[in-house]
Amino acid sequence: MMRCYRAELYITTGKYKEALCDGDAACMLKPLKTKGHFWKAQALIKMGRTEEALKEYIYCIALRPDWNSVRLEAQKILCDMFSPVLGNMSDTVPTNKRPQSSCLNPKPTFLRAFSPASVVRDDTVTAPSPVFSKMNSITAQELNTSSQILTKSKATPRETSVLVEAVPSSFTNGNQKRKLSHETELCESFETTSKMAKKDEFVPLTFDNFKTSREIPSELMDPFDFECSLCMRLFYEPVTTSCGHTFCLKCLERCLDHNASCPLCKENLAEYLVTRSFNKTFLVEELIIQYLPEELNDRRRLHEEEMKELSNLTEDVPIFVCTMGFPTIPCPLHVFEPRYRLMIRRCMETGTKQFGMCIGNETKGFADYGCMLEIRDVKFFPDGRSVVDTIGKSRFKVLSQGQRDGYNTANIEYLEDKKVEGEEYHELICLSDSVYDQAFTWFSSLQDNMRTQILNHFGPMPGKESIPQSSQNGPAWCWWLLAVLPLESRAQLAVLSMTSLKDRLIAIRRVLVFVTRQRLRSL
Repeated sequence: MMRCYRAELYITTGKYKEALCDGDAACMLKPLKTKGHFWKAQALIKMGRTEEALKEYIYCIALRPDWNSVRLEAQKILCDMFSPVLGNMSDTVPTNKRPQSSCLNPKPTFLRAFSPASVVRDDTVTAPSPVFSKMNSITAQELNTSSQILTKSKATPRETSVLVEAVPSSFTNGNQKRKLSHETELCESFETTSKMAKKDEFVPLTFDNFKTSREIPSELMDPFDFECSLCMRLFYEPVTTSCGHTFCLKCLERCLDHNASCPLCKENLAEYLVTRSFNKTFLVEELIIQYLPEELNDRRRLHEEEMKELSNLTEDVPIFVCTMGFPTIPCPLHVFEPRYRLMIRRCMETGTKQFGMCIGNETKGFADYGCMLEIRDVKFFPDGRSVVDTIGKSRFKVLSQGQRDGYNTANIEYLEDKKVEGEEYHELICLSDSVYDQAFTWFSSLQDNMRTQILNHFGPMPGKESIPQSSQNGPAWCWWLLAVLPLESRAQLAVLSMTSLKDRLIAIRRVLVFVTRQRLRSL
């Protein structure tokens, strides 16, 4: 209460910024009290921020429906906002095609800030904010006493499809009078709509009726009214949050990578980080399809070009700089950095589900060799973190390094073992069998607890392959053994980069001899 009193005092003395701060604080402390919203609205009016003040007035109306003076102030703001739209209409537009409701071409900020529910393609509606839910209790008679500025269905939020803001034909209060252009047409439209409803009932407006009975002249449709406030481009896959703000799906996801709150009003949106259930806003998408087809085609073409560029697995391949990855070996990852959250999501969206893994390098940024990983599963947590289950695929060599949106990229070429024939092939088979037996003996000699840890993390040791050269990466057991042996990353990287299976087997045999001797000395 003290905050409200001080806000009133600040407004009286002309200190509007201080009054706004106290109003904000009062709303945060007691969001269901009307005084905080009222004095915040008063401060915003004095500062010329009428659209934000209208939002606060609507909060007051929802919390206290019988507050007629506040409803009157909200009506004044609506008249000021929508009268230029109707006043600038061309006289050549036929009467029956002129807009019957000012909500058809509102200002961009108002459209995004006061959307009460998201109408989605599967005929389900996301839950409206608590303020708009409370407004369901306002009766028709109460709204009609203030020239009926808001018309709304009595259906439940799940059945409600569109909120229609109706502009009165004239507004009179004492000596103040305001008349809108085309008064006759608007009055006739209001009378027709009123006759369709009973005294305390409203007629819900569906999108089918919206298209047939309320045609919008194409010259009144401005592409800037359908711009995402984050990317400043036409909405693509528009989604509306529970707080009523509309964004492109991918723009909102990128914002939530950094902060789990709405980019505009800062309302908590952590629920989306777990469910990932962003539903398209059906109404906005249909309006764009019907009235802005050329702009939508350009926007879709740009999106497809971006996806094609991100799908390339040889140029600008995303690189996760972390640990060593090996072909056929599982590599679970804990992803928490925003840049890598974006990278993983793009790999899933493009359908490749692959990215490169390299170890870090102090001078170059990351190593010259690495392994491609394929995403098998992703588990999300409420704070945005995720555990990504991956498995190694192919080895590669880095040709050049780059960056995209904060994460590293590289142009790469894939590595493949050189094939041998004849006598060299028979020697290779003998060497492979010998090293495998040596590796199996070493693994069997380990202590039970150590063997259990290895099995839990890397799985059982792959079996011996009858044809060592059947795969471009060589036998799977070689990579399993390289992953479990106590080697430094630089030594593992040297073996990973080899394209000769014979050289790789010799290197592994040397390591096995060394670790076996070390173990015998420790006994």
